[in-house]
Amino acid sequence: MDQWSIASSLNRRALLRRAGTAAAGLVALPLSACEAQNSLFSADGVGANPLAIPELNQGIVEQGERVFRLLISAGQKEFVPGVVSPTIGINAPYLGPTLEMRRGERVRLHVDNGLDDGATVHWHGFELPAAADGGPHQLIRPGARWSPSFEVRQRASLYWYHSHLHRGTGPQVYAGLAAPIYVRDDEEDALDLPSEYGVDDIPLIVQDRVLDNSGKLLYSQNMHAQMMGVRGDRLYVNGTQNAVFDARTGLLRLRILNGSNARFYDFSLSGGQTMQIIASDGGLLERPHAVRSLRLAPGERAQILVDLSEGRPLSLVATSPDNSMGMMGGDGGGMMGGGMMGRRRDDTEMDEPFRVLDIRPSDSSRRKNLPPQLAALPALDPSLAVRTRRFVLDMGMMGGGMSINGASMDMNVINERVPVGQWEIWEIANASMMAHPFHIHNAQFRVIDRNGRTPPPLETGYKDTVIVDPREQVRLLLRFEEHTDPDLPYMYHCHILEHEDAGMMGQFVVVDS
Repeated sequence: MDQWSIASSLNRRALLRRAGTAAAGLVALPLSACEAQNSLFSADGVGANPLAIPELNQGIVEQGERVFRLLISAGQKEFVPGVVSPTIGINAPYLGPTLEMRRGERVRLHVDNGLDDGATVHWHGFELPAAADGGPHQLIRPGARWSPSFEVRQRASLYWYHSHLHRGTGPQVYAGLAAPIYVRDDEEDALDLPSEYGVDDIPLIVQDRVLDNSGKLLYSQNMHAQMMGVRGDRLYVNGTQNAVFDARTGLLRLRILNGSNARFYDFSLSGGQTMQIIASDGGLLERPHAVRSLRLAPGERAQILVDLSEGRPLSLVATSPDNSMGMMGGDGGGMMGGGMMGRRRDDTEMDEPFRVLDIRPSDSSRRKNLPPQLAALPALDPSLAVRTRRFVLDMGMMGGGMSINGASMDMNVINERVPVGQWEIWEIANASMMAHPFHIHNAQFRVIDRNGRTPPPLETGYKDTVIVDPREQVRLLLRFEEHTDPDLPYMYHCHILEHEDAGMMGQFVVVDS
């Protein structure tokens, strides 16, 4: 069993090579597959903690640009009181601030790398020049600054920024290099929706983690973790375990980001209460949809409205069923087998609800009516497409051949050349026995169908990440409207981060038509 230890005297880079990953910037995070802590916290909400709200960073307007200054640095966090774990943060010891910007304005981000190793920062969901994308080609070396600038073209929604280091995205995100982005615009401002940050408009970064027997953060790199992705046995929301939020309003807006490396979640409200879905990855849906459950894969986001008018406490809960068809199952199970639900660590399915967030309203209030129309979206018209591209996701035998169209990621190979301004259909086919979230850079697409069937409500709007279930084909309609560069590529990849690191990723350039 490989293990990264803070106290180890082994050469760190040699150990990284032994682990078979370029997990730079991990600040010597312990690595293990079997020394997991399973009883440091109660599963019953004992010792509940106030939900941490990420600091809101609105930048400073300088010479017509909104400027953000971000420092990536090694940090420390007590996942267990009194036990310090090494982490990575952005302007913070762990995770980072919520960046707020507006559609149509120009932004510049000065990103300084204070780590001893290289890092990247990808603006997930943004349409922007390839040189500003923050993918594996935009490496920020130790001590260096990267200062991308671009116009914010996205509709108002929840986006996020995170590491996209070549072969090291998984460990850096796991250590904390991730945070939300709020984009606002006039269309959304005109609606009477909850919008006061930290009061009735709350970001929720949902992540699972594993702790060792001493309470320190662990990142697994055994064969099982590489195949299934790294899945933890403890749940954290904005870095908070057993999180509680004291609501002061009758209508609460939750912006949910699945920031886990590999775990899927089916979210719901306690007591079977309905929730209103109002937005997907790329912004507002045409109208609210009342649902009882919401499935999100790593990288996906959704916005829901929760009615607290009756003044009764309730909980955002979830299940995490196995997302494979008879494969090896979960990482020892129990979402959260080690203490969140009191289940055995060898359970493979987490189909019993566990609490994500307890919500405590201050008082009853008058029920607030939602607008019947949220946004005017153009009709979905696949006949606009001038060509179809097909992408087949596969894992090979025992996960040893992560690939798209039979090829693993090669930084020196451009897999696709896409003409600017032309509508295309991308067919994403899953040849494996495990579900994969497929993410496309520099695009917000529309889902046409799933195996010929109409997509669910969450997928009727704009998306940048979509679940492709085993043996399923999903068709997407998209186009790239600008930002041509014949040499510098964007990525498409599985957003199970260990799959991305292992090669389930390809590159495309946008070229003049």
